[in-house]
Amino acid sequence: MTLQYRILSDEAMADSALSADEILALRSEAWSDGAIDAEEAEAMFIQNDALKDTSEEWTDMFVEAITTYLIKNSLPRGYISPTQADWLITKIDRDGAVESLGELELLAKLFEQAVSVPDSLKVYALSQIERAVMTGEGVTRDGGSLDPHTISESECRLLRRFIFAAGGDRPAGVSKAEADMLFRIKDATLGQNNAASWKMLFVQGVGHFLQGFSGHEPLSQQRAAELESFMSNTAVNIGGFFARMANSGVKQGLLESKRQSAEYLDFDEEAEQAQAVTHDENLWLQSHLDADHQLDELEQALLDFIAEEQ
Repeated sequence: MTLQYRILSDEAMADSALSADEILALRSEAWSDGAIDAEEAEAMFIQNDALKDTSEEWTDMFVEAITTYLIKNSLPRGYISPTQADWLITKIDRDGAVESLGELELLAKLFEQAVSVPDSLKVYALSQIERAVMTGEGVTRDGGSLDPHTISESECRLLRRFIFAAGGDRPAGVSKAEADMLFRIKDATLGQNNAASWKMLFVQGVGHFLQGFSGHEPLSQQRAAELESFMSNTAVNIGGFFARMANSGVKQGLLESKRQSAEYLDFDEEAEQAQAVTHDENLWLQSHLDADHQLDELEQALLDFIAEEQ
């Protein structure tokens, strides 16, 4: 962190508020070297905590800066490490929950931009949204109010962003844990004045878990790091290239990938197989439907959707 940023920050935070001009000055200084360092990231969390009210300009800067800091410092790029996830949870969870608009938006943006995030961060992020719905406490991206056991349009948008994010629990799809959460929210908000989009989100979310095809999972963090290291070696000798390929294990990885590609060449067939509800999935669904001994409107809509897709 530069001395100038520290001076600007101390002056701007004297009254626990930041004007648009002060935020612009902080943004310009923070990115003066083209990157966000650890000290600047720590300072921004302190500033975010100290602010009485967070403006849209501050939220945008805070989210962009912390997301940039985490993604650019991840190895390989885009793979958030368990250590980074622990650091972020510690910063956000000082009092046990997401308390600011910027923090919730930060989680959503990170899930959208990261290739993969650790399970600990996935569980934490989804629990924060579920908590907001169940308790009526927390923050939303558009600053909308929260009522306990009622799901708002803001919450529907956030749920959709997290569930279908690239770095989510099941990239481009819905995991069992996410589908379980949708059922818990459905049960807790049943019969309330919920958002118009909630019914569609519930049906699409659970339906996608049961019938969805999300293609192949991203490379593991270890394999992606091996490939990145291999490709970063700038040796130009062609003999050296093939020697490095053989010694790095990448050759074997490419052969495995080739075999897998041959096995799964027919994506239409694979997608068709994924669309069929399996025996285990059917048991899972039946257990949720039988939990309260009644078939409610959303559950009926889900069954209709599945029947139509089948």
